[in-house]
Amino acid sequence: MHLKRQQKFLWKLAGFALIFSASMLIWQRISAPVLQNQAIPAFTADFELTDHRGLVQSDENFAGKWLLVLFGFTNCPDVCPTTLAEVATVMDDLGPDANKVQPIFITIDPDRDTPTALADYVPLFHSSILGLTGTPGQIARTSETFYIYYEKLAEATAPDGYTMVHSSRLFLFGPQGGYVKSFAYGTGAETILVDLKGRF
Repeated sequence: MHLKRQQKFLWKLAGFALIFSASMLIWQRISAPVLQNQAIPAFTADFELTDHRGLVQSDENFAGKWLLVLFGFTNCPDVCPTTLAEVATVMDDLGPDANKVQPIFITIDPDRDTPTALADYVPLFHSSILGLTGTPGQIARTSETFYIYYEKLAEATAPDGYTMVHSSRLFLFGPQGGYVKSFAYGTGAETILVDLKGRF
């Protein structure tokens, strides 16, 4: 009897260890490429996706503008709405300089985030934010270009039984499309605004 209790304890301990290891692995995979700005090699914004109005948009369409780019999904419970709200505040506070900046939200959940779903979501934050989606293949290629990580995970309580984990940084690109820097999740609108105004 004592041996059975000990075996049960060891099995539970092994289970907790497995869950902890998996959680740490996911965190590392999400964070590693973008923990530090210097860890991201120089690259240029490169995409061709469909916006929330059904129009095809590419990086070339925004030549001459500063881009604020966030990857996420409409069922995101915290990171995406929080960051989009900060971006909306930035756009409001830019005043007449707002026309120099194009904020973009690229979904990493194309199965659920159709142009219609994005049209119901993105404008809730700000009319200037452009939502982009595409085929799973297009999203995968775009994520590789931007050095971001995402993964679909089963979650019984989430819509359709799954959620997405993903890199949470907000990217800034210059008027020629080159990567400038990224803002960590939780960076306030005021910090982003000061940074942007110092570049105009």
